[in-house]
Amino acid sequence: MEDRTIAGRYRLTDRIGSGGMGVVWRAQDTRLRRVVAVKELLSHTGFDDEATRRAVREGRMAARLQHPNVIALYDVVEHDGHPWLVMEYLPSRSLAAILSERGRLPHEEAQRLGAQLAAGLAAAHRAGVVHRDVKPANVLVTEFGTVKVTDFGTSRAADEVTVTASGMLVGTPAYLSPEVARGAKADFPSDVYGLGATLYAAVEGEPPFGLDSNTIALLHRVAEGKYAPPRHAGPLTPVLERLLDPEPSTRPNMAEAAEMLQEGRVLDPAPTAVLSTPTPPAPTLVEEPVEPEPAGSEPVAPTTAPPAAESSAPESPTPEPPVPAPAPTPEPPAGDSGRRRARIALLAVVVLAVAALAFLLTRNLGDDGQPSGDGTTPTAAATTTSAGEQPPPATSGEPTTTATSQQQTTTTGTTTTTTEQQPPQQPPQQVGPDQAVIDYYGLLPGDQQSAFGRLTDRFKAERNLSFANYQDFWNRMSAVAVSDVRSEGDQVFATVTYTFKDGHTERERHVYSMVNVNGQWAFDSQRGA
Repeated sequence: MEDRTIAGRYRLTDRIGSGGMGVVWRAQDTRLRRVVAVKELLSHTGFDDEATRRAVREGRMAARLQHPNVIALYDVVEHDGHPWLVMEYLPSRSLAAILSERGRLPHEEAQRLGAQLAAGLAAAHRAGVVHRDVKPANVLVTEFGTVKVTDFGTSRAADEVTVTASGMLVGTPAYLSPEVARGAKADFPSDVYGLGATLYAAVEGEPPFGLDSNTIALLHRVAEGKYAPPRHAGPLTPVLERLLDPEPSTRPNMAEAAEMLQEGRVLDPAPTAVLSTPTPPAPTLVEEPVEPEPAGSEPVAPTTAPPAAESSAPESPTPEPPVPAPAPTPEPPAGDSGRRRARIALLAVVVLAVAALAFLLTRNLGDDGQPSGDGTTPTAAATTTSAGEQPPPATSGEPTTTATSQQQTTTTGTTTTTTEQQPPQQPPQQVGPDQAVIDYYGLLPGDQQSAFGRLTDRFKAERNLSFANYQDFWNRMSAVAVSDVRSEGDQVFATVTYTFKDGHTERERHVYSMVNVNGQWAFDSQRGA
């Protein structure tokens, strides 16, 4: 290939892809000395001045996007009478190529890729950018499963998947939304539909309306909005049905789509008040049944106070007038109030049993706190504790509360469970970018897989770095040390000393640009200090 330099700066090295919109080249940015991807936009009708200005304008708008799941657009230039896009270079394959090789993906893998794709598109929508051409060919997947969406803001500039003035369709309508197929403007809801169609193709092996060489017939099927239900989507099926809603007004937005794909379920609709039975025409004097108290909660005081159980029962928060105690083994009276009195009496019996057990435990312990010499240890089958311990001795008929452990007593039937509350755990300390550099070199040269995972795709792309040549480099080392580490914001300065297996050492001073990815600092670039 002859040496070609675009806009006096980007030297094309080799052709890496092509499609209906143009040709993609790997290139060298001679000014910044980094590898980039350059896309030569093509059009069936040619580019007039207005089309070129529109491409530049939309390219500048797309360049505002900065997200881990979006290919960064660096520049838009004009050369040889048409626009060229200068983008982040990412060693990857398109989802279209993956599907062509594998046929279809398991629904778990499609969901994982779709969640990343939706996150990138949601960031674009928040910035006011509509993609207009979401399809597998515009979804890039790295060898580590990272997803990045590309070609923002270019479909309209190149007249792809839009109806021309003569009414002819340029490109395939397989991933169009029904409203766009009927002639409406592509907007945010159409991107959501494109996401659903892309994931449908991933799990089924073809888009919702198939791939028909007769584009007019295919366009009519898309406009009608009726597709075959997915057969291989599994639990992803209801999510796909929501994304492929033929009505744009009732589709979820892209942020909701990302949340549904992350959780693997359809979001619950907003709660609404629904009456299950008609409201009575007039109040009655029949007392409403009292709901049973949830386990572990304090008893709720009834409207009419029942008789007190025993002097050893837990005291009510509000003192009640003294009333006669119930019989030792009362029969539950008829009616709801009788059931309440029976429950309180049962609670009193259980509390007495706990107090008696605590008393027996105290009597069977010697002065040194060990079991007495009679060789017997009292047990209670109906009493359990959270750590297999016996309940602490009680000094009275009421449960004991200490300053170091607070216990809750739950009564269900005749079983008492005592659960010891643990003190709240402190949140983990945040690691700064300087410590992240130290931790990274602490992994090497032994744990190369974990260390390689702390490099961003941008870092790897700029250095044309694969895991194989990363291993080749570190397998030459016997040790590595880092010193004199200091940070200035997200920039970290450090001295690295390499000890090679042949015995010699080398020392280098580096400056690292660090980015926070999902709560962990990662290396985004490196240069000499």
